[in-house]
Amino acid sequence: MNNKNALLIIDMQQEDGFVLEHFDSVLANTATLLQSARQQRVPVIYTRHINQADGSDLPPGEPRAADGGPSGYRAGTRQVEIIQSLAPRPDEAVVDKGRYSAFHRTDLDARLKALDVDTLIIGGVLTDVCVLTTVFDAFALGYHIRLVSDACTTTTEAGHYSALLIMANWVYSLEILTTGECRRALENRDYVSLSPEHPDLFAHQPHELQSTIARLHTHLVRTQE
Repeated sequence: MNNKNALLIIDMQQEDGFVLEHFDSVLANTATLLQSARQQRVPVIYTRHINQADGSDLPPGEPRAADGGPSGYRAGTRQVEIIQSLAPRPDEAVVDKGRYSAFHRTDLDARLKALDVDTLIIGGVLTDVCVLTTVFDAFALGYHIRLVSDACTTTTEAGHYSALLIMANWVYSLEILTTGECRRALENRDYVSLSPEHPDLFAHQPHELQSTIARLHTHLVRTQE
């Protein structure tokens, strides 16, 4: 793995409005990535999704509370803060955003360019929302992306894997790998990952989703040491 990486941890906040699949495992894997990145002196950047308390910045149709403010990720509440076990160090950047993508109306791209970063290691939540849109925008901006499949999650396994398959189909600068393999890569050891070989690599019909997920996993699992 080259030395122009940054670890981007997306929206690992205390917001509890969603029940997330395997979140405890994702939290533990994110902590492992964070430890490895710090040991290897890889820059770490966090994002926080924050909605203005009065709801003035909400997009059309966004759910609102009874007082007209946002129903989640409300500015000034505990819910917008990073989970304590993943708390950023003073020298680690936190980028606040009001939309799904970490690049939308933020200075994230400028921060990365200032650090001479060309490759993003990405984990966080939700796989099929903020992670997905951030990955597509990172691709459009010219970054290589290493998406850590077991360090992100969403409300259902179907949503998680559907998003992974969409990204594997169309993000040509993408590499998908597990936490263990990403750790090996950060330590400059041999590692296993999936890089898309051609468009629509995981094309499937609805009845084939389970077998397509299994096919995805065959690219991510180490068969021998």
